[in-house]
Order: sequence, then structure tokens, then C-alpha cells
Amino acid sequence: MLHQMTGRAGLLVLAAALAVGAPAAAQIARQDPAHCIGQPELKPLEPLKVQTLKGAQSFMVEVADNEREREYGLMCRKALAPDRGMLFLFSRPGPQVFWMRNTLIPLDIVYIGADGRVVSISRNVQPLDESGTPSAGPAQFVLEIAGGRAAQIGLLPGDRVLHRALPRG
Repeated sequence: MLHQMTGRAGLLVLAAALAVGAPAAAQIARQDPAHCIGQPELKPLEPLKVQTLKGAQSFMVEVADNEREREYGLMCRKALAPDRGMLFLFSRPGPQVFWMRNTLIPLDIVYIGADGRVVSISRNVQPLDESGTPSAGPAQFVLEIAGGRAAQIGLLPGDRVLHRALPRG
């Protein structure tokens, strides 16, 4: 589902991965969508808010804070409610690339900087697309929500995301 690249070497790997059209590090096998098996929902769900010009929007999110959870993400899920999502936590900011291997639903992928502000958004990324969608700058957190939700709530780069793991600045 994702890869984190850091430093000069990371940027070179990122460039190479984008050149070949898929993230380089994932070794998760492709699954038949009809028989796809992912990880169970990560519990407990945690509250998250995004502040936009349209106002605050609340979500309940699963938190992926270890390598396995981040690799599998929302793979094989058949639905994602409009008020649900998954928040990916990384130990430090860096360029991020997410892909949709074994992901059966369209997603908006929201890249969030170390300051808790939206860096960029990959909107309505299509199921099973393995081309990889990079952040537009360093991101320490990534929020996946149902495809099209970012546009519905007016989420834009620069908007603030509020969650216990993000800075309150």
C-alpha cells in the first residue's frame, strides 16, 4: 500500500520506482479480487478531524503505526463508510508513495506534513492501480478516506488535520 523514502537515496529510489510505474519495495502478492484476504479492521477506532474552509469534518480512523499495518492498509476491503478512514503514522517526514495493490475501493490519499497540515491529495485513486501516487512534498502522516470525500468536504492542501498523534501547532 505504501512506501516511505528518505534522504538522497530515498529520492533516487522514488524516482526509479516512478520511472518503472510501481513502488519498488512492496513484496505483497497480488490477489484475485474475488478472494482477496487483507487484515482485519484495526481497533480501536480513533477520532480525527479535518479543518477546511467549509468547517470541521469528523472521522473515525484505524491507525496503522507499524510496518505490517502500513503495508496492508485497506487492502481487500469492499467498502469504506464516508466517516471512516485509515491514518498511517511514520517516525519522520519524507517523500511518500502509495499504491492500490489489492485495494478494491477508490480512495483519496491525503499526505500530511510533520506540522499537521495537508501537503497534497491524490484524489479518487482507482482500485488495483499499482502505478503509485507520490506526495508533493515530505509527509509524516497519510490519511486514506473514501474516494471523492476530500472534494465533498472541501479538503485542500494547507488544511489542518487533528488527531492525538499529530502536532497541535
